Parts: sequence; structure tokens; C-alpha cells
Amino acid sequence: MPRYELAVILKAMQRPETAAALRRTVETLMERGAVVRDLENLGERLLPYKITKHNQRHSRGAYFLIDFYASPSILTGLLNHLHRDVDVVRPTVLKKDTEVSAHTCCGPQQ
Repeated sequence: MPRYELAVILKAMQRPETAAALRRTVETLMERGAVVRDLENLGERLLPYKITKHNQRHSRGAYFLIDFYASPSILTGLLNHLHRDVDVVRPTVLKKDTEVSAHTCCGPQQ
């Protein structure tokens, strides 16, 4: 299974509501067969621009990164589910590359 990273922006909420929305997101991943490796909280920040989602205008959001392994076939359904979640402002899935070792670099050898 390839390794992916889900960058998700949740709307600005109190801590219990944020935790519930994050739990729903991680449970959705695991229900679809993903293996979650890591969850990183990047904190609440101002959005770079105002985003309208589900008839609400958002200017602040809580940023999270979720590192997971999953089959590529679940990504479309996962994103559709996250776009329908009223607490998710912006979900983005990125494929993570394997780390490049220093020995494969083609630059000058020292």
C-alpha cells in the first residue's frame, strides 16, 4: 500500500468539537482499510483567504496532518466523504515519496 498524507483544515471550534471531528476523520480512514501512522496538530491559524464551505464563511481553521497507508482505490470515496463533512473546510490528500538517500544524489561527491 502506498503512503499518503491527508492535510485537513477543520473549521474553528472548541476543543471537544475539534476532537470529535478529527476522530470521525480518522475512523473514516480506518473503516476504509487505511493504516494511520501519525497525526500531527499544526494548530489554529488564520486562513490565507476566506473560504466559503457549507454556506459558512471561514477565516480561521485548525490544521492537521494525518500520515497513513492505504489502497489508491479508497481515495476518491474518502475525499467525497470529507467534502460532505460540515466541519471540514479543506481536505487534501498527497502521496508521500520514499525518502531519497544521500548516496543516490548526482551532485559532486566529496
